[in-house]
Amino acid sequence: MLGNFTYCNPTKLYFGKSAIDGLNEELPKYGKNVLLVYGGGSIKKNGIYDKVIGLLEANGKTVYEDAGVMPNPTVEKLYEGIERAKKAKADLILAVGGGSVCDYAKAVSVSVNCKEDPWDKYYLRMEDVDCEIIPVGCVLTMVGTGSEMNGGSVITNYAQKLKIGHVFGENVFPKFSVLDPEYTFTLPKYQMIAGFYDIMSHILEQYFSGEDDNTSDYIMEGLLRSLIHSSLIAVENPEDYEARSNIMWTATWALNTLVAKGKTTDWEVHMLGQAVGAHTNATHGMTLAAVSMAYYRHIMSYGLKKFVRYAENVWNVSPDGKSDEQIAEEGLKAMESWMKKIGLVMNLTELGVKKDMVESIADSTLIMDGGYKILTKEEVIKILTESL
Repeated sequence: MLGNFTYCNPTKLYFGKSAIDGLNEELPKYGKNVLLVYGGGSIKKNGIYDKVIGLLEANGKTVYEDAGVMPNPTVEKLYEGIERAKKAKADLILAVGGGSVCDYAKAVSVSVNCKEDPWDKYYLRMEDVDCEIIPVGCVLTMVGTGSEMNGGSVITNYAQKLKIGHVFGENVFPKFSVLDPEYTFTLPKYQMIAGFYDIMSHILEQYFSGEDDNTSDYIMEGLLRSLIHSSLIAVENPEDYEARSNIMWTATWALNTLVAKGKTTDWEVHMLGQAVGAHTNATHGMTLAAVSMAYYRHIMSYGLKKFVRYAENVWNVSPDGKSDEQIAEEGLKAMESWMKKIGLVMNLTELGVKKDMVESIADSTLIMDGGYKILTKEEVIKILTESL
């Protein structure tokens, strides 16, 4: 039975070629001071920076910059961003980059007026926002996280060996996001395919929960099939507009909260991957890929009915003459073959994890309760060890 829920997503999207012109409609809604947030400077090389600056100046904005947002934004960078936003007296935070930049912008937005340490309040105690928020807008240059249309924000504390995501409420969602698929064309291949798997994992972690036959599962199966098809094209030709636009749209729908409705959702793969990231600073999507096969084989028997459905409806596995276990395993093998074909990292060793790090990573892994099996620490260690 589909459970009761409330759904609201207030983010306005501008999608497609020339989507950047949407800034002309959005910028007049906010005050004069804009904090422009971006990463390592690639947007200056590919011309996106100049376009954004030109539109900000044309709309009479005073621009303050906060550059250098890293792929796994740190708590130290968050504290730096808070001070930059205060100095700018920012009326709007405009994030130009991938999911990490968008995540970081949201973290800054809820922290500038926070009376407590935001790491403690939001990421350790998981408390709601009770202060004034600076609105955020996004110009997306990499797809994967879905951060352009949700309240998620992941921050890493290397001193504490913790990488934690807080899912803020709809008041923290970006007010608008610009999605031009051509802005993703210059992304390095490694980052591109890591983003592809982040999308896959977002969908699977919502799909592999519950046994009900509900609309959300049908939507997710369609999203998965689209992603698989387009990813194979994009790997061969990264500038195939149709493939990249479909992937960008799939990434947004994978985590804009819609398909989670009526589901308990799992998220244990993300907890495993984020713990690995807290110890290695490895690329997020690759950490997810490295632990996924061991995790899904571990829980398969607990949610066998759904794994059979996944094999048949997503990977076109024929059930003829096979047991449910055989069908489910064939589906996972098909998924594994696709992962290898697009070039994903398939083990933790390649990401720098050594056997003597496993127990410490397990200690950093948060245990979730929405999937088919609530893991024990011993099971976490077993999965991580099998992923080496």
